[in-house]
Amino acid sequence: MRGRLAYHAGLAAEDRVAGLYDRARTPVCARRWRGRHGEIDIVARDGDQVIFVEVKQSRTHDEAALHLTPRQMQRIWNAGSEFLDGEPRGQLTDVRIDVALVDAMGRIELVRNAYAA
Repeated sequence: MRGRLAYHAGLAAEDRVAGLYDRARTPVCARRWRGRHGEIDIVARDGDQVIFVEVKQSRTHDEAALHLTPRQMQRIWNAGSEFLDGEPRGQLTDVRIDVALVDAMGRIELVRNAYAA
């Protein structure tokens, strides 16, 4: 039961984050995109730039941030690279990786370009 609750909380968090991007006129083009290297929660576009978004949900933003491990960061990087193979400019595509932290109240803290931080 606990795993199912966490799964649905994660889906709800992803819905809220996708809505945030849509309202900012940064359209979401894929949800839960899956490649050989793993899954990307949200893929959005800002003009020619592709934005990969990892959503982490927990009781607090700090706890959510702790769930992002170096291994997951590498998985997102590898899956993103695979996604770019289907883009017109391929690996030369302008990319940003964001992390969206969602707390138990549904508040979102967006860390833009998180891998550069």
